[in-house]
Amino acid sequence: MGTYKEKLSILSEMIAFARVDYTLKDSEYQFLRGVASNLGIDEMTFEKLLNQKSPKVTLKSQAERIVQFHRLLLLMNVDQEQHQKEINTLYNIGLTMGLPPSAIGQVLEVMHKYPDKVVPAEVLINIFKAHYN
Repeated sequence: MGTYKEKLSILSEMIAFARVDYTLKDSEYQFLRGVASNLGIDEMTFEKLLNQKSPKVTLKSQAERIVQFHRLLLLMNVDQEQHQKEINTLYNIGLTMGLPPSAIGQVLEVMHKYPDKVVPAEVLINIFKAHYN
């Protein structure tokens, strides 16, 4: 995994995405706490990020960007609700990351085929691989 600044940027982006609908539901908060823990970000720093954005750091590798896209997809679906604004924002974030538009669209379509709209990592990776070949 990347540098500490990259980790703060990843989490900050996720917090901003969770608030696209102007709320932060408990399920989203708990998911974000788990991500923070997995990234090695302590509770106090996590709480600060809820109120103050970290500087944006561009993820270098395509693999890191795909993993971040998957995290955001999981976050969008953790509350069992998908709003068009969230879907559009996730699509645009994927474009900004340099991910292929057709792969992003395919992921957003196939998510409806899985329980709780949780696309397995292997399926997601295979979608992106197909679009890079």
